Amino acid sequence: MASRENMPEQIGGLSAIAGGYRGLYCDIWGVVHDGVTAYSQAIDALRAFRQRHGPVVLITNAPRPCQEVRRSLHRLKVPEDAYDAIVSSGDVTRNLLIQRSGQKVYHLGPDRDLPVLENIELERVSLERADFILCTGLFRDDTETPEDYRDLLATARARSLEMICANPDRVVEVGDRLHYCAGSLADAYAQIGGPVINAGKPHPPIYDLALALLEAAAGRRVARHEILAIGDSIRTDLAGAAAMGMDALFVTGGIHDGKEGAPGLQHESVRIDRSAQALARQCAEAGVRPRAMLRRLAW
Repeated sequence: MASRENMPEQIGGLSAIAGGYRGLYCDIWGVVHDGVTAYSQAIDALRAFRQRHGPVVLITNAPRPCQEVRRSLHRLKVPEDAYDAIVSSGDVTRNLLIQRSGQKVYHLGPDRDLPVLENIELERVSLERADFILCTGLFRDDTETPEDYRDLLATARARSLEMICANPDRVVEVGDRLHYCAGSLADAYAQIGGPVINAGKPHPPIYDLALALLEAAAGRRVARHEILAIGDSIRTDLAGAAAMGMDALFVTGGIHDGKEGAPGLQHESVRIDRSAQALARQCAEAGVRPRAMLRRLAW
């Protein structure tokens, strides 16, 4: 069990620590909404930070361009005055895809993610004809598991196809359930020796894009120690913040909240013991220590 000395500060709201920061990177799924319902207290917290302290950039591993993410926020009635900009792993992915213009791609994922390919000179083909794989998720993330893709991944590995993973998240919160994401397939592919390029958190390119947007909104340079990263994933949000030299606020009521998942879901986020001590221990095991933790983002 984590000792009290090593426990992150437990706070009731963002206002308890906001004064030391001049910008926010805030995760979306699991923090601002659960894929079905927006969290009004989280929206109020982001608005309050913008009014009192500085810009807010929403940073997400959604495998779609930021314009598509903005539309989904609009559908969930997340107001635009709660944030200054959005950066997605889909944006990073598009930069990687543009570099491969003229090649043949196999898209592994649902059709809803196809906007990431729009206006890029790539030919969508079968796995057997592809030069590389673009993985945006499972075809049916509400019912399938990575095990359903064992044969497909083995075929890709036999051809040494490189996989671009457009969403490094392994799972995502959708209502009261967890669904597998592209990261679970990328991990399975890497485990059998398949080459993988990851876009999104916790990798640096998405943070570089976010910093450019944050500084544009602030109208000045912003040092990393002036930015607080908020998220619900130890593996992506907290690890990414630590790697970039930023403090993190851990929202424990997201994917680490012990929700049920798709059939056969086995993941480190599904824990019966989700006490503060257990979550602090998981952070320590991952080599990260958030500045503070709270169950749901509020002001």
